[in-house]
Amino acid sequence: MQNDLQNDFTKILSLHFSQNNYTKMIARFIVSALAVWITAYTLEGVTVEPWWAAMLVALVLGLINTLVRPIVKLLALPINILTLGLFTLVINALMVMLCSWVVSS
Repeated sequence: MQNDLQNDFTKILSLHFSQNNYTKMIARFIVSALAVWITAYTLEGVTVEPWWAAMLVALVLGLINTLVRPIVKLLALPINILTLGLFTLVINALMVMLCSWVVSS
């Protein structure tokens, strides 16, 4: 019984941490960094001085979107329902502001 559970756990881990998932994660990271760089290039008042700052912002934004955003969306669910999902834009703006605060300090 324990050997079966161990084999099942190993299969689940191998599926979760397969090379395909790492490739997707790296691709999303690169796309996020490019989006930050393009945003800084096109909008006035947004600057990314060294090139690696875009990478840092992409990493922090990814962590915030993974860890903080689901909790905030769950807590704001009643407001989100009342506004038919438009409050999600406010949540996204708050996540970007939190990212800006974390990276600048």
